Parts: sequence; structure tokens; C-alpha cells
Amino acid sequence: MDFHGNNVHQVGFGNPRVIDAITEQMKALSFCTRHYTNIPAIQLAEKLTELAPGNLNKVLFAPGGTLAIGMALKLARAATGRFKTISMWDSFHGASLDAISIGGEAIFRSGAGPLLPGAEHAPPPDPIHCPFECGERCSLRCANYVEYMLEKEGDVAAVIAETIRSTPYIPPPEYWQQVRAACDRHGALLILDEIPHCLGRTGRMFTCEHYGIVPDMLVIGKGLGGGIFPFAALIARDTLDVMPDRALGHYTHEKNPVACAAALATIEILEDGILDHVRVLGDYTLQRLAV
Repeated sequence: MDFHGNNVHQVGFGNPRVIDAITEQMKALSFCTRHYTNIPAIQLAEKLTELAPGNLNKVLFAPGGTLAIGMALKLARAATGRFKTISMWDSFHGASLDAISIGGEAIFRSGAGPLLPGAEHAPPPDPIHCPFECGERCSLRCANYVEYMLEKEGDVAAVIAETIRSTPYIPPPEYWQQVRAACDRHGALLILDEIPHCLGRTGRMFTCEHYGIVPDMLVIGKGLGGGIFPFAALIARDTLDVMPDRALGHYTHEKNPVACAAALATIEILEDGILDHVRVLGDYTLQRLAV
């Protein structure tokens, strides 16, 4: 249980299999320039598209989650021709200027000056601080409000949010199903930030799998690097491959082969029984907490 490890240690601190993969890759190829690719990067992209739900078949890598969020925002603008976003108050997507613009925490936004234009915010599905006063059972007024904003704005590029908050609060299944349908009706993309809890933390590789929906983009990171390398990925549906002549990332270490080797080893370990173990321990913990 990683209560304060910044959500990067799905396979523990210094897992020997991850370290071995890193060491072997450093001996073979320790760096790859942006103009080329490398075998670990190709293998990792193929693995992520194999694991990801639906038609999430395109992958771009980044040195960190905040940078992957920035790529998702740029891709949404390019794909839709719009620039507005709807995100959630109290959310966190990183500490860069674009990330705090869509983020909703005052500790990052306060005093920062003008933020990105068009970054609108909605109340999150938080039963504890619900402005709609739903009580113990969510009435989905928060999901209705997201659609209300989509309708009134009329030209929103994307709704971007954490599938669940790490605090945590967990939306009911109908919440994301309703927001997904609203995005489809209003021509907005749905971008889910699963940077803290991707790759097994909820008993599934991706949290959105619990809700039976497929976003247009999925951003993962933190534990992707095996708790050793800072590494992230943007996984998008194949029809969003619309920028062949422009750069979304262009980061020096965006497809670092050593980081990719660490990620491949991490996924291999997770698939080697850990996911089943997470589900067993999760059920046990919830039962004990309910006593």
C-alpha cells in the first residue's frame, strides 16, 4: 500500500526485475534521438495499445505526466479546431502553466496571473463537498452540469478530468457514462487523466475499465516508469492521428529506451499475478474498513 509514495510504486521500491531491465538496456542503447525510434519504444507502444480499451491505438511518450497532459491539450485543439476545455475544481493535472489552468487547486493557481483562456471548470463528483447537496447518494446533478456547460459554451474542445481523484472520491458508474454521452452529443473529446492510478492500482490496468467507457485520450504516468524513471504516455484513439506535420511533444527524452525498458518490465510484473493480488487485497481492505 503506497500511502505516500506519490503513486509510483506499483511494483515496489527498487524492484530487481525493473533494475535488471534498466541495466541491460543501458548497456545496449541508453538514448535515442527524436528523429529515430527504438525497439523498446515500439514494443511498449504495442503493449499499451494491446492493453488499452476500445480503439485507443496511438501512443506518444513523454518524460512526465504534466508534459503528456500538455500534449493531450494540444491534440484536442488540433483535432477539434476549438480551444475551450471543461475540467474540475479541486483537480490536479500537473504544475506547469497549462496544467494549472485546467487544474482546480488554489495552491497552484492562486497568484499565478492570467491562465489559459477558455479553461472552464465544473464541480467534481465529490459527495463530501457537493454543491448540489446530494447527500450520501449522487443524483448526477454534477454530470448534468457538465452537459449544461457543453451546451451553453457550444464550442468546447475537450472535457478533461481524473477518472477518480487520488484523495479519493469515486464517482458512481453512471457519472462517466453520462459525461461520455454528453461529449459525444456536443462534439467534445473526453480526456481522462489516470496518471496516479493507472496500471493496476484499482485492480484493472486502467480505471476507466470499471466504468465501461472508452475516452478519446488516456494519459498515464507515474508508476509507468517502475518507480525509478519519470515517464508518461498519451494513448489516443486512432482517428486522432491528425498532426503528421506538427510536433505535439518534441521532448529530448520522449522515447528514452531505458525508460521504455523499465515500463515493459513493470507491466510484465503486473501481469504476473499482481493484478489478481490487488483485487484480493482491495476487497479484504474494504471489508475491514467497513467493520
